Amino acid sequence: MSNDPYLELQRFLDQFPLGFPQTPSGIEMEILKRLFTEEEAKIAVHLTPLPEEVSQIAERAGLNERDLDGKLDSMAQKGLVFRIRRGEKTLYRAAPFMIGLYEYSVKRIDKELATLFKEYYETAYLGEMGASNVPGFKVLPVDENIQADTVLLPFHKLKESIKSARKIAVADCVCRKEARLTGEGCTHPIETCLSFGAAAEYYIENGMGREITADEAIRIIEEADKAGLVHASANAKHLSNICNCCPCCCASMKGITKRGHDKHKYLNTLFEAIVDARECVACEVCRDRCPVGAIEVQETAVVDRGKCLGCGLCATECPSNAITLRLREDREEPFERTFELGMAILEGKHRRLNSAE
Repeated sequence: MSNDPYLELQRFLDQFPLGFPQTPSGIEMEILKRLFTEEEAKIAVHLTPLPEEVSQIAERAGLNERDLDGKLDSMAQKGLVFRIRRGEKTLYRAAPFMIGLYEYSVKRIDKELATLFKEYYETAYLGEMGASNVPGFKVLPVDENIQADTVLLPFHKLKESIKSARKIAVADCVCRKEARLTGEGCTHPIETCLSFGAAAEYYIENGMGREITADEAIRIIEEADKAGLVHASANAKHLSNICNCCPCCCASMKGITKRGHDKHKYLNTLFEAIVDARECVACEVCRDRCPVGAIEVQETAVVDRGKCLGCGLCATECPSNAITLRLREDREEPFERTFELGMAILEGKHRRLNSAE
């Protein structure tokens, strides 16, 4: 065992499905030192991915329960651990780097931290995100762009899923905030990241986001759609979040648009765009709207389904209503829960490591 609490924390975080790998430069250690005090780093490694009461954590760690209670509450407010309240019980679980520490830094991020995040993403984390070839996010279009006769399951319906959420929060997009702080930002809307249920409660309680209604959340989705942002959430049937992603700043989208990676490394595409050649007027609006360059316009618009995200941005602004979306026959349905998604990512990483040996 190392005596360096930050090295222990790095090794601990690296065990998650989306890990926290070391780099030759040690930039990951600089990130941890900016986020955690030494005492907080020592505490964090005693948590698990499953929510637990303070008494359980204190007993395992050999720490005073009352002292630990206050320290964990403080760490939750800083976005270093995840806290859940259920009636009279308060539970804590470890926060991975992503989705976790990175997103929860949305109110703390400054130019120095943004610069560290950017370097770590470019040198290590983009590779970590795509290492399993199991997409961590699914793409969901707005309901109006889907073919009217399509039979949809509840988790295919973006707006219906939002309406059924018991608690909703909106926060700034940490990806676009980081990009602006490092001088590479875009002009897309920034208060666009939606959380639901326990995640929403966490954001609201700790001042990382504000509570909104389902109608407000739907308006944010509609405005994001018009602005050309892709709606993506964790690749599971249970709705915990919706990111509204731009191709220039989003951690997942950049792998596709700036590195030329296959979309499947990052995004699960459930739908595909279909062009009605009889209605298409070859105006090229769809080509300009597509965030991944999947559309060419000849006599009519032609969609490369291998590149198409099924986001529906092309359909939203089509002046002749010539484009609709349909479910892909060869689609991979989302995982039942985020736990199953995490296990699949871990297995995918292990397979890749074994095949490389």
